Order: sequence, then C-alpha cells, then structure tokens
Amino acid sequence: MKKSAPATGQIHAVVGSDESEVKRIAAELAAKLAPPDAGDFGIEVIDGCGDNAEQTALRIRATVEGLRTLPFFGGKLVWLKSTNCLGDSVIGRSAAVQAALEELGEVIGDDLPQDVTFLISATEVDKRRSFYKALSKRAELQVIDKLDASRSGWEEEATEVVRRRAKSRRLQFQEQALDLFVLLTGGDTRQIENELEKIDLYLGSERSVTAEEVRTLVPLSRAGVIFELGNALAACDLERALVLVRSLLDQGETAIGILLVAILPTVRNLLLAKDLMERQRLSRPSAPFSFISAINRLPADATAHLPRKKDGTLNAYALGIAAMSAYRFETSQLIAGLEACLEGNIQLVSSQLDHELILTEIVVKLLACG
Repeated sequence: MKKSAPATGQIHAVVGSDESEVKRIAAELAAKLAPPDAGDFGIEVIDGCGDNAEQTALRIRATVEGLRTLPFFGGKLVWLKSTNCLGDSVIGRSAAVQAALEELGEVIGDDLPQDVTFLISATEVDKRRSFYKALSKRAELQVIDKLDASRSGWEEEATEVVRRRAKSRRLQFQEQALDLFVLLTGGDTRQIENELEKIDLYLGSERSVTAEEVRTLVPLSRAGVIFELGNALAACDLERALVLVRSLLDQGETAIGILLVAILPTVRNLLLAKDLMERQRLSRPSAPFSFISAINRLPADATAHLPRKKDGTLNAYALGIAAMSAYRFETSQLIAGLEACLEGNIQLVSSQLDHELILTEIVVKLLACG
C-alpha cells in the first residue's frame, strides 16, 4: 500500500511498518539515485539506527553535514538508512533527537546544494510529528505498511501481492493453491517472498503450483490450520476436519474459539452462498472473484443481509470461496449445521461435556449427509 506526495526530485523517503519491503525498496531506490560515475564518493550511507538517543542525534547531524557538503565528482546521494528516530519511542521523543531532526528539517526545507540527493528510510514512523509532516510535503514519499490480517477484505489485497510476485517468477498458482498460500503467509511480504523462493526452487522447470505443493512446502500456521479446517468442512472431508480440530486443540486453541472463528463462519458462508445461488440463479463459480463480480451486479435489496467491511462495501471474498463448494450441500443441511453450532455454543459455555466431543458432534452433524 503506497502513497505519494509532491516532490522536489532531490528528497526521497521510504517509510512504513512493512520492514522487509521498506528495506528492499529503499535499497533499490538508493541504487537508482546514486550518481553512476562517482564511485565510492557518489553515495554516503549513514546508519540511522542508533543504540541510544545521543548516538542517534549524532547520526542525524552527520546526515546534515553530508547534505551541506558539496560533492567531489558530479553528484552525491546521502542516505539516512533504517533510522529509528521517527517513531513514538524513547529515542524518538528525546530532546537531543528532536533538536537534531529540527536541524535536518531546516536543511531539507531549504534548497539542497545542486547535485545532492537525500534519501531517508524508516520502519517506525509517528505521522503526528512535525518532521514527518515537513518530509511529506518536500519528499517523494512512499508509505509501505503491512497488510492488517485482522481487517475484513485483507485477503483480496494479499492475493494481488502474491499474484504480482508469482508472475515475476513465472509461477502460476491454481486457484485453491493461491487461496491457501495467501492464508498461510498472512499478507507478510517477507514470508511471501521466502515461500515463493522455496516453491520456485522446488518446482524447477515446472511452473504450475498445486494446493498439495503449498501444503508440503509452506509451514502450517494457526491461520493455516483454521483455513484448512474450513476447506475440509466445505469439501465434506470428515476425517481431515476432525484431525484439524484435534490439531487446533493441541496448539492450545479453545473449543469456543475454534467454533466461532473456523466452523461457524464456514457454515454461515456456505449457507449465504447457497441461498444467493438459488434465489438469484447464480452459477457455481470456478474462482472466488467471478462470484464477487456476480454479487456486485445484484440489486441492493438482494445483498442487504450480506456481511460488510468497515467501509460499508461487501465482504464477498469468503462468499466466493464458499460458493465454489456450496453445491455439495442441501440448504436444509446447512441450516441444521447452523443449529448444531448454536447448540454446541451453549454446551461449551454451560456444560461440563468434553469440548472435543462437542466439536466432533457439530462437524459430524454438518457432514453426515455430505
């Protein structure tokens, strides 16, 4: 997720919470901005990550001196790299650092010497501070934040990130494999890149990625187990669903958490998708995005009951996944599944019955006719 601000062309900033992406993009930008014929004199790199406030202030002032010093040959890039002075931290709040930043702000607020370029990169940023506000006005600013996996609709953004990076490696994910890969990596760009590299090396000349290969190569995290449990329920795979319930319990997950985070949302989405397909005569999709497009074409009264994101738009991605499997179930079966979830919820909070047994009964009731 990137935002740009008006620029002078001499001042550049790469900031954001996605540490691996900030470092990668800043390094690529530094290579691009460094004068091609100036050699070692063409780039001055100051490590901005000081151990304490005094050390950090000294490095900011070294940056100021670098910006004020004319280049020897043709041009110069001054890079304040990976600085830890822009965040709301003990170092960032110190008087010495604030005074040094004020001095740096004055320098970049004036015209820099000709052929001097400034680049600053940071992963901890307090956007309320005056230096950041001044920087955003003067610099070519790239803000690169991590995807928030707790926010509705994050899967769609993460899917596009994976598609783009896989394409650069000429990897082609099958749809189920792509969905699984996105959930397992959770939108973490560093993990996405690491796992893509692993898959790339594993496949060799073969470029098609299957779900089985993703399961084999990508570590199964908590989010991955939850996603796989939903997949097993949607596929009517009773044996695998029960194994995954046991796996989550062994990882320390509570039974009520498994019910409310994995089982209930899967049943609800299957029922909503099934109802839409029957009432609106929507065909079974081959991929989630085609179902999303179909939903977006429906009249408002046909989608008023569907789950929404915080911004009010439809949260249709999970429904698209559910629609691919809804054909395996009867509507009455899914209604019975919801009732089993309600009954199980009551038992989990009000009885002394074994929690694994309660979850097993819910899964069996849902899949008994599948």
